[in-house]
Amino acid sequence: MRRRLWLFAVAMLGASLLSLMSGAYWFGPLTIWQALWSPSPTDVADLLIRTTRLPRTLVAMVVGASLAVAGCMIQTLTRNPLASPGLLGINAGALLVIVSLVSVWTVMSPWAWYAGALLGATLAAGIVWWVAMRGRSLSGPLHLVLAGAALTALCNAFSQALLVIDQQGLDTVLFWLAGSVAGRPLATIWPLISLALIAMLCVWPLARSMNVLAAGEAVAKGVGLRVYRLQAMMVILIVLLAGTSVAMAGNIAFVGLIVPHIAKGWLPVDHRAWIPGCALLGATLLLLADVVGRVVILPGEVPVGVMTALIGAPVFVALIRRQGVRHA
Repeated sequence: MRRRLWLFAVAMLGASLLSLMSGAYWFGPLTIWQALWSPSPTDVADLLIRTTRLPRTLVAMVVGASLAVAGCMIQTLTRNPLASPGLLGINAGALLVIVSLVSVWTVMSPWAWYAGALLGATLAAGIVWWVAMRGRSLSGPLHLVLAGAALTALCNAFSQALLVIDQQGLDTVLFWLAGSVAGRPLATIWPLISLALIAMLCVWPLARSMNVLAAGEAVAKGVGLRVYRLQAMMVILIVLLAGTSVAMAGNIAFVGLIVPHIAKGWLPVDHRAWIPGCALLGATLLLLADVVGRVVILPGEVPVGVMTALIGAPVFVALIRRQGVRHA
């Protein structure tokens, strides 16, 4: 298990180096080393690496890891292998707030967008949780799925109505709809990165309890686990992880869905291994998707959200077929 986690860590570091090297202009490892540790204020390569590629790489790492860990937790919470963080209405809630800021109040400040996206994600998840779990019944996870689907449809309907009315607003938020890790200055997103890292650290102490919860609520209650409190803590952490990711990078699909499946195929079904494995694989996947998006149509770029969908859809179909053959 540890050997495989180390292998995942090496893969993530290699993907990070590749992300710093690749683009319209390619730089060698020595150039990257000089730009990071002994930069020259007049060197164009050093300036490009430190102000553009380094923030892009850090955002991709944090967003990929956060979405993957959130996906692992939501699949455990709902006991549904097809669940993803968007199930709680996080993406749709963030989108509705951002569209409202642009179309209704014409707010263009990045700070307001980040805060609004996080607020919208939190409110949406809070409403879904209140509707689904207030009865504390054993069917809570099923109610969570249904409430999330209903709220997602409602938020998307309002967002589309606003965008149809305001075509200029559609042009403004188009990059957010596609999902992108480019153009995110570290000076404005450090609070979100810090919040995501703190949330990931807070997930680790819950690993043993999530192992018990994965066996079922009845079993968890039978061994004295406070199921409702654990579920509430998991929802809060999922909202923080997925909400900060959506605020930083927009709508990025499939990472929170397929990475837990890939990690489960390499690691034991133990959250103490599954959670760090998901974090490392999620960061690696998003870094590689961003690299491919940068070089596939030079000098243009494909948004990373589009690349994750192009990569994730066939991978997910292959995983489903493989599991179907295994159970046949």
